[in-house]
This record gives sequence, structure tokens and C-alpha cells, in this order.
Amino acid sequence: MITYILRRLAAGTVLALLVTFITFLLVGTSFRDVAQTILGTSATPETTAALMQSKGWDRPILVQYGEWLFNALQGDFGVSVYTSLPVGPSVLQRLAVTLSIIVPALLITVVISTVLGVLSASRGGVIDRISQGISLIGYIVPGLLLAIALVVIFAVQLKLLPATGYTPLTEDPAAWLRSITIPVIVLIIGGIASITAQVRGRMIDELRQDYVRTLRTRGISNTSIILKHALRGAGGPALTVMSLEFIQMFGAALIIENVFALPGYGSYAFNASLQGDIPVILGITAFGVLLVTVINLVTDLANGWLNPKARVH
Repeated sequence: MITYILRRLAAGTVLALLVTFITFLLVGTSFRDVAQTILGTSATPETTAALMQSKGWDRPILVQYGEWLFNALQGDFGVSVYTSLPVGPSVLQRLAVTLSIIVPALLITVVISTVLGVLSASRGGVIDRISQGISLIGYIVPGLLLAIALVVIFAVQLKLLPATGYTPLTEDPAAWLRSITIPVIVLIIGGIASITAQVRGRMIDELRQDYVRTLRTRGISNTSIILKHALRGAGGPALTVMSLEFIQMFGAALIIENVFALPGYGSYAFNASLQGDIPVILGITAFGVLLVTVINLVTDLANGWLNPKARVH
């Protein structure tokens, strides 16, 4: 298992190197444009060349990337071109805001989806139609439209929740909970659609297996079969979908954070891309690849724990 973990971490490291290098190659073609944007109306060929030289942007791309990588491995991701703030702490601060929305949404989604999926597969009938209806809504209703509708209902008409803004958990837990409620609901509805369908399908397949019929002939209760055997067998594919859902929610943060004016990872990446803030773009890319690698590793380990056949040595 340790060898497998080290192998996956090594693969994640190689992936991070490739992604950040490709990103550096892509943004390296816009160094002059960024310099002209910084200088504004005072930009001339001479002042632009002087700024690029002071920033080190006139050096070969490989040299610049090597310097950035050396510093990044020591925890120094540079400073923002526009704010002069260190990139590493800024990204972590924004990432904490995004995760404070995604993690509760994912946990609630997993619980609801598992319950709905298991009940739909084992009982069918009204519960099955309800779960499929919820999944259908999650699939066909765009997240942006749903977000706007919830803001109109809960913030504008009922005035129960704030329409925009974010309060850190450390400042006021109650205000923090109110500020993330609508974004979390939007993510939950979208997440339930995919995870419920996966759990339901896998549970139906598991309940049709020969070992389930054998357990029933031995007089084992249906509840015990579902919770101790079938759900465990269906858990592996559901975990894979859950990891994909986490990444999808992470991508949806771009829309959610802009709609609700949240100072999160997605809005930070969006603004950095518009401004051409190269150090921020590279820092966001590195942290994003690292996060995806960790999520996939945790998913594989959890899948191996649930399903002994999937374990690696």
C-alpha cells in the first residue's frame, strides 16, 4: 500500500510539473501584453522593455520556469503583479472560502444521494419516482438559473438569507452559515442528480447478484443485506462519482462565487486570468493539480477499504 501511495504521489508530481510547465509556456507569450497593461497610457517600447527586464520576463522561458519551480518547491509562489501580495497565502485564503462551501455541500449530497439511491433500488415505487424526479431537476436546471431563483425567493422576497457576500467562520459562525446556505443548496441539487443515479444503478446490480439470493435463503434480513453487503459493493463506483463530483463542484465555484460575490478560489482565478496576473495563474494551477491528485488518492484508498478486490499492494 505504501508503494502504491508513493507511486500515485510521484505520478501526481509529474502531472503537476507538466501542467504548470504548459501553463508557463502559454502565459509566457503574453508577458509583453501584461507589461503594457501595467504601464497603461505610459507604455512605450522603451518603458515596456525596461519593465520586462526588471521583472525578468525577457529571459528564456525555461530559465524563468526553472526559477519559479525552485522557489515554489520552497513554498514561495511569488507575488501578484497587481496587488504585490504573496501568491501562496492568497491562494490558500481563497481556497479555504471555496472549500467551506464545497465540503458541506458534498457531505450533505453524499448522505441524501445514498439514502435516496438505496431506497429507490430496494423499495422502488413512489420513492424511486421522487428520487428520479430530483435527479431530473438537477440535470436539466442550470446552476446559474437555480442560483438566481433561490436568491429571489430567500433573499429578495423572504429576506431570510443574504443575497451576496461572505462572512468568515472565525468571525461569526451564524453569519457564515447564512452566507453559504444558498450556494450550498445550489451545489447540492446539482450533485444529487449524478450521485443518486449512480448509487441507485449500482445497488440494483448488487441486489441481483447470486450472493444476495444466497443470503436471503439463509434468512438474513433485507436491511442487513443492504447495509452490510450490497451497499459495500456499490460503494466503490459511488466513491469514484463522488470524487468527480467534488471536481465538478470545484469548477462550478467559478459561477457560484461570481453570482454571490464570494472571495473564493474560482473568482480569484477568473480575475487573475482577466488581468494576466501570471504568478497568480501559476499558483492557482499548481494548487489545483495538487488538490485533484490528493482527492483521487484518497478516493482510491477508500475504494480499496470498501472493496478488498480493488485493493493494491
